[in-house]
Order: sequence, then C-alpha cells, then structure tokens
Amino acid sequence: MSQKPKPSHGLAACPGCAEPLDSGDRFCGACGYDLSAAPAAGEGPDRPTVAIGTPVNWPDAPPREPGSLSTMTQHPGDLPGTDSGGHDLPAGGAAPAAPATGPADPGPAAPGPAATGDFELAAPDPRAAVRVDDPVPAPASVPVPEAVTAPVPEAVTGAVPEAVTGAAHGAGLCVACRAGRVDTDGYCENCGHAQPRERDHMEREFGGVAAVSDRGLRHHRNEDAFAVSATTLPDGSPATLAVVCDGVSSATRPDEASAAAAEAAGAALCAALPRGTHPQQAMHEAIVAASEAVNSLAEKAADGEPQRNAPACTIVGSVVADGLLVVGWVGDSRAYWVPDDRTAPAARLTEDDSWAAQMVAAGLMNEAEAYADERAHAITGWLGADAYELDPHTVAFKPDRSGVVVVCTDGLWNYAEGPADMARVVPADAADHPLHGARVLVGHALDGGGHDNITVALVPFAVPPQGAGSA
Repeated sequence: MSQKPKPSHGLAACPGCAEPLDSGDRFCGACGYDLSAAPAAGEGPDRPTVAIGTPVNWPDAPPREPGSLSTMTQHPGDLPGTDSGGHDLPAGGAAPAAPATGPADPGPAAPGPAATGDFELAAPDPRAAVRVDDPVPAPASVPVPEAVTAPVPEAVTGAVPEAVTGAAHGAGLCVACRAGRVDTDGYCENCGHAQPRERDHMEREFGGVAAVSDRGLRHHRNEDAFAVSATTLPDGSPATLAVVCDGVSSATRPDEASAAAAEAAGAALCAALPRGTHPQQAMHEAIVAASEAVNSLAEKAADGEPQRNAPACTIVGSVVADGLLVVGWVGDSRAYWVPDDRTAPAARLTEDDSWAAQMVAAGLMNEAEAYADERAHAITGWLGADAYELDPHTVAFKPDRSGVVVVCTDGLWNYAEGPADMARVVPADAADHPLHGARVLVGHALDGGGHDNITVALVPFAVPPQGAGSA
C-alpha cells in the first residue's frame, strides 16, 4: 500500500476531519492525516489501500438472515459453499453486476466478479455450515481426543528477518539475475546487484504451502507480512494454512501491524486445528486474535485526546483440511480459486471491504465505473484500534476437483484482477511447486510496474481419494 510524497494532493478538505487544506500541505494541521496516502486521479494501478477516515452513510444493505455475521453474504463466483452464518452460497453462475441506474440486488448475494461456466460440486458438507456464535461440534470423521497428541507447529511467518531464505547476505542466489551468489557484502558476485534488505524480499515453503513477499519497485519498505504452516487434525489427516496481511499506509507503523496480525493468526490456527476445532470456526478465531494483536500496538492517547491513526492492516487467510477449503478476511486482500484443470472456471472467493465494492453491492455503480473511481481502493474494514467494528468474513467450500488457492494482497491482484486473469498467470504446475508459482506471480506484478508491496501465498487443494475422509 503506497504512500508517496506529493507536492500537491488535490484535496479541498482533509479526508479524516474535513479541515480545509492548502495545496502544499502534506499532513492535515488538525488531525495529522497523511495526505500523501490519497491517490491522485489517473495514477493507474498505484492505488494505495487506505482506511476511510470518517464514517460513510452507505445505502441500506440487503436484508440478511438473523444470526449471520455480515451485512452482506459474500460472493464467491462459481464455487458454491457456505457463508459465515452457515447459509448456502449460490451455486452456478451469478448474475452480473447491476448497471448504475438499476436497483440493488434484493437477494442475499452481493454482486461481484464471477467466473463463467459451470462448476460441479459434491454435496455440501453439513460440517461447513457453522455459526461462529454457537458451539461448534468437531467433524464427524475427526473425533476430539481428551488430550491432543498431534504436534502443534509454529506458523512460519514472513516478518522475521533472521528466517528469510534467499535474501540474507552471503546466502542464496541473487534476486536480480538468479545466477550469481550473494557475497557477504550484500552484492551479487555475478551481476553486482545490491541485494534487498531482509524484509524487502521474503520466501517461505512449509508443508506443501509457500509464500513470497516483495517490497515492489516504488516503496521504501515492505509493509506486507505472511504466515504459512502445516499441521494435523486429531485423526492424523493433514491441514495446511496461509495468512497474508497488508499494512494500511495511512496508519502509523503499518509494517508492525501486518507482522503482528500474521503471526497471531498463524499461531491461532496452528493451535486450534489439532484440537478438532472446525476450520471455519478456527479461521474466525484467528482473525479475532490478529485483531487483538494489532490493537495492542496502538499508543494510548493523552487524557481528553482521541486516538488517532492507530496501526492497521488487512488480513486474508485460507485453510485446507479434511476436504474443505476455508477462507476468511477483513479488508481488500483477496483469495482466488484456480483449478488444476484450466478448462474449468476459476473463481474469486472474497469480496472486498472497500468503497468500490459497497457501490457495486448497493447497485449505485457497475464494476467498471466503481473500480475506475479514485476512491475505489479506500477500505471500509480493517484490523486496528480505530476500526469501526470487527466483522470477520468466513466462507467454506468443498471443491470436487484439485486446484490451488491464491492468497494475496492488492499488490498482485491489481495486475490480475479477474479470476480468469489470475488463472492465466498462475503456472500450470503451481500445486506441485507452490514456491515457484508464488515467485512467478510476484514477478508478474513486478513486470507490470510493482507499484505496491506484493505478497502471495499458494495453498494446494487435492481432492481426497474416494472412500477417504469426507470425500
């Protein structure tokens, strides 16, 4: 999420407090709002994700079922599943976004990007229908023992410099030419390219899941972070997970916020899944844990002063376990489904908490109009002490074919926004070689301009053999 100094912000009033501004201001004199975080019109894909500074009077949301967690049922494209309230998501193709002059969709599904074509799906697993405010029984095929015997690994995070592979000085290949060795002075022996700082480029592969994070070409630091890990359920079956977080550049210490959130969410999932917690419930709890970790970074304001500009980030995570694919998020980081069989449609599994998504969901704009607006990437949901409320979104799917889940920040999806676009740039062997696939995707964003920090994790999903588990 970029935050470039600009000589003129082009704003008449502060987005945070409506204080009148002069053209040369870089910060609001009343509330301290960083005006360089506001994207200029016509700037292309370099649209930083920023928190909206004041509440927005959105149109009334579509009606929802009692007990559901979100004001909108998330729209996953052509991959059916259940939402966080336990209700079935629509199967098959979804209706296109309504034109700007048309009425809002009265149904429970918010309009959004949808893949075309049919996606065959096995019968929905009743265990996927979970309400996070109720006690969640363990899956029928996964008995919960009195004592957990499975090991509980620590999530491998992408925010600890000491654990970086391939970027530390004196180790690994050059990130520029991929041929020369890096000397102890931090330069490639082959091409002489100076290597990035440890957090500028991070790579992890653990238990069949992999992630890569890169600073990009326009930023002075990397404000993204991730966690990847693998563990086992109580019956010994495997579970893999990935969490990706994107620091909000208009907030203070966004790099610390993303690192804290990724570490807390990864640790929570690694602790909950071996206990027999349903993956969708575990994902909800992990997002809550991440939120608490980010909240703890906020500095207390002096008596009588409001809390301002607290550390903040977005989060998206995925768990593959026991034949289920679970996704959870807050903000505009995304997850995509890309099947191994590329003749089958890909799908976007998340719906942004953003101004553009709100406009489309309300039927006030179509997607093309909303995402062309300079306000498109202003987020309406994030983790942080100054967030309006915490509303974790979770969805659960049971695909009938193998594929890979792409978990990423907007630094990638700005260059491959639609499901079909993402499927075209994901290597065909990504499920077998996830680290290589993640590197290719980061390279795609860098080749496109690298305007933002780029982070992507790949989580392979294999259909369980017939007669095994929940298949």
